[in-house]
Amino acid sequence: MCAELTRHVAVDLGASSGRVALGTVQDGRLEVEILHRFPNGGVPVQGRLYWDVLGLWREVLRGLSLAAQHGPVSSVGVNSWAVDYALLDRDGELMGGVRHYRDPRTESQMERAFGRLPREQLYQRTGIQFLPFNTAYQLRSEPQQRLEQAATVLLLPDLLHHWLGGPPVAEISNASTTQLYDPQARAWALDVLEGLELPARLLPRLVEPGTVLGPLSAEVARETGLSGAQVVAPATHDTASAVAAVPAQGEDWAYVSSGTWSLVGLEVPEPVITPESLHHNLTNEAGVAGTTRLLKNVMGLWMVQECCRAWGRTDFAELYAEAGQVAPGGPQLDPDDPRFLPAGLDMPERIQAVCRERGQPVPDGQAAVVRCILDSLARRTAEVLSVLERVSGRTVSTVHVVGGGSQIGLLNQLIADASGRRVLAGPVEATLLGNLLVQAQAMGAVPTGHLRAVVRASVELTEYLPHSHPQAASAL
Repeated sequence: MCAELTRHVAVDLGASSGRVALGTVQDGRLEVEILHRFPNGGVPVQGRLYWDVLGLWREVLRGLSLAAQHGPVSSVGVNSWAVDYALLDRDGELMGGVRHYRDPRTESQMERAFGRLPREQLYQRTGIQFLPFNTAYQLRSEPQQRLEQAATVLLLPDLLHHWLGGPPVAEISNASTTQLYDPQARAWALDVLEGLELPARLLPRLVEPGTVLGPLSAEVARETGLSGAQVVAPATHDTASAVAAVPAQGEDWAYVSSGTWSLVGLEVPEPVITPESLHHNLTNEAGVAGTTRLLKNVMGLWMVQECCRAWGRTDFAELYAEAGQVAPGGPQLDPDDPRFLPAGLDMPERIQAVCRERGQPVPDGQAAVVRCILDSLARRTAEVLSVLERVSGRTVSTVHVVGGGSQIGLLNQLIADASGRRVLAGPVEATLLGNLLVQAQAMGAVPTGHLRAVVRASVELTEYLPHSHPQAASAL
């Protein structure tokens, strides 16, 4: 391991908040300091839902300015959620706003696409699960005139890298989520673009995680006070960065990247594209070092977040503690029910209505509603783990829960109980760690293949064993 101290800056954009963090690598360890936090969310305008991308850019610059106060920085990299994009014109200028994946414009687009390319053929070529907001269906929702006027399409992290000074490229961990990417060839699926009547000329050059894109632009350096830093594409999909920081050993493990979404998956050497993986709507997304993330999107803590927004509560830890006092064996529902996808202050009522429809007891009170959500998420996680074992031929004995959900002891214990598997919780900031370590590796501060060893040396994990009892959780 390199003993020399290096600093790197990670920008992590989530659907509800963003962070800019400084990572310091030395002697095989990584220390992370979050310098700047800021809110994020959809902006409704006349029935449409947008991201405030210029506001995000302002916050990124603010975070970089704070990083400059800590001394020289080797590199900067951005990760975010998947599928959403910006169109740039021939002068490189932003064309209008950046739509939110929950915007209603994609309704029925997926079914229309199947009229051009059958579902089975589309899955065989891309290996990506069918979600109504995939980039392919968003692009098909664009007015033809806008596509004709556009020169390129950039996913959100690629747009910010371009504004930071890098060329217009597409990093593959995010590109692989678009349903326009061939996971076998690790290239754009040009026949799919043709079949869906989408212009291939819009798609930029693909690059691997850890690609050095070039120095910060002179303008950004002046604005932030950073000089000498390189723009590095990490694994720009936040889940890919989180998986890169899973502190696992061996092959008998799965991960749950737990946040607004819950991503339940395996890291495999090759895509798994079979009739059974299609039947279960599993997805094959590109990971670090040529790996594939075989996973399933499960509705995550989004339901809790929307309930808390409706109740006006921000004390999540207290609410989870209250939910832990609710007797087990209560109602459960399917968290992937599409009725829970849209935003809305009526989320608690939707949950109660679905329980009533299923003939189950209706959760009464905030703690009971949250316990219903967590029980349901745990059961669904266990179901997906069993499917992944069957489809991949692997045996999973340990489940690594990373991200914000790793702090929720009740949820982690419920996953252990529902799945009958050991759960290791942590790191909380897996996405930031993965982003920073891929950058550090690209800059020569971490040897190739040592990312997870650095994570294990840098964080403490908590173990949860099946069957709830007071001694079920212990620090490792």
